[in-house]
Amino acid sequence: MEKKNTKPAKLKIRKGDLVKVMAGDSKGSQGKIVEIIIDKNRAIVEGANMVSKHTKPNAANPNGGILKQEAAIHISNLALVEPSTGKTTRVGRKLNDAGKLVRVSKKSGEEIK
Repeated sequence: MEKKNTKPAKLKIRKGDLVKVMAGDSKGSQGKIVEIIIDKNRAIVEGANMVSKHTKPNAANPNGGILKQEAAIHISNLALVEPSTGKTTRVGRKLNDAGKLVRVSKKSGEEIK
């Protein structure tokens, strides 16, 4: 079986962006992106999609037990929150005055930092 050499899709969201969960059990919750898993098109959002992980006793946690931690969410279920208005927006890309390609909000047209 031959393996394809394809690049992953260009993502509209980045680590550190404030996003809102649009679908799933955590629908409506907001948080910053902690990590992005590019090859699976998923992101881990702070405080969203919490799951229980059962752990054996180890040096860090001598008693073991059940830990709550964030699980990955597909990026299609996330929407970027515009910092100026606090509402969700889609993301576009434009050339700025310096000739650099930057992300812009589709609603306001402002550049996203």
